[in-house]
Amino acid sequence: MAFMRKSALPVLVLFLAYYYSTHDGFRPEMLQGKKVIVTGASKGIGREMAYHLANMGAHVVLTARSKEALHKVASRCLDLGAASAHYIAGTMEDMAFAEQFVAEAGKLMGGLDMLILNHITNSSMTLFHGDISAVRRNMEVNFFSYVVLSVAALPMLRESHGSIAVVSSVAGKIAQPLIAPYSASKFALDGFFSSIRSEHAVAKVNVSITLCVLGLIDTDTAMEATSGVFTGIPSRKEDCALEIIKGTALRQEEVYYDSSRWTSLLLGNPGRRIMEFFSLQKYNLDKFVRN
Repeated sequence: MAFMRKSALPVLVLFLAYYYSTHDGFRPEMLQGKKVIVTGASKGIGREMAYHLANMGAHVVLTARSKEALHKVASRCLDLGAASAHYIAGTMEDMAFAEQFVAEAGKLMGGLDMLILNHITNSSMTLFHGDISAVRRNMEVNFFSYVVLSVAALPMLRESHGSIAVVSSVAGKIAQPLIAPYSASKFALDGFFSSIRSEHAVAKVNVSITLCVLGLIDTDTAMEATSGVFTGIPSRKEDCALEIIKGTALRQEEVYYDSSRWTSLLLGNPGRRIMEFFSLQKYNLDKFVRN
C-alpha cells in the first residue's frame, strides 16, 4: 500500500504526459529503405498504405486475394519510387499460406522492419441469428491469421528492432449492433496484442506493437456495407493510411483515426494504462522473464 500511495501521483502524471503528447516527430525518411509487409493491400486502406510507403522509398511486399489487383498496386508502387515492390496472392483463411507468405517476403526483401496487418474477411451488417460459421470465419481471418503472421515475422522483427501495426476498429473498443462476429474479432486483437506488448516490455523485446483503432473510412467495401444502415461521417482512406504508418514508425501504442474528435479522447484515456501498470506490480517478474 505504501508503494501505491507513493507512486500513484507520478505514475498518473507520466501517463497523462504520454497521452497528451503530440507525437509530431515523424519524418518520411524514417521509412526510406525499410522492409515492409502490407496485408490486404489490393484496395482500400492497404493500397493507400502501399502507395505512401512507396513514396517514402520503402521496400514492400504486398498480399491479398486478387493477383491482378496486386500486380497493379505493385507496379504503381514502383512508379512512385518504392525501393522494391513484390506481391504474393493468397487467402488468409489458409494459415499455412499466412506462415509461408512471411517467410517468402523475408527472403524477397532480405529481412523485415515493419509488419502491417490490415486484411479482413467480408461480412455484412445484420442481426446475429446464431450463424456460428460467420463467427468462426471472422475469428480465423481477422484474428487468428494475425497471430500466425506475427509469430512467423517475430524472429526477423527482433533482429531489426522492428514494428507491428495491427489495424483494428472502434468496434473493437465499444459494443455496436449488427457486427457481432466482426466486433468479436477486433476485441480479440486488442486483448492479444496488448498483452503481447506488455510481455515484450517485461522481457525487453524491442519490437513495438501499434493498435490502430479506426472509425468509418471511405473505402468502397465500408461504404457498400454501411449504405442505408449507418449514418456516420467517413474519413479519407488516404489520410488514414498515412496516420497508421506514422504511428507505427513512431512506435506509438495506439493510433485513433475517426471523424469524431471525441473518439481518441474517450477511448484512449490513460485509465486503462494506469490499471495495467499497477496490475503488473502483482507479478513475480523475475520468474516471468526466465520462463
